[in-house]
Amino acid sequence: MASRKNLKKNVNYIFNLLIGTYVCEGANATEEKKEALKPLFIKALELRDDIIGRINHTEPGNVKLFYKKMREDFSNGVNELFAELEKIN
Repeated sequence: MASRKNLKKNVNYIFNLLIGTYVCEGANATEEKKEALKPLFIKALELRDDIIGRINHTEPGNVKLFYKKMREDFSNGVNELFAELEKIN
């Protein structure tokens, strides 16, 4: 299993890419589009905080299952955020 430190670095890296995409899209966008991007930006930050919090406080018991569920939630959340960004464009 990867160390928590490396796992958090990878999560932060992916969210930095996602948030950077939002910032780039918002830089050249109309006011309407900027308003549509704000909730996605906040949703991305909340998902990041949730995932980092879950990494910091691993539930006792079946750790392998815990991280598998967390990875699925992370992947689904990021995919949803990118899908919503595509809908806006």
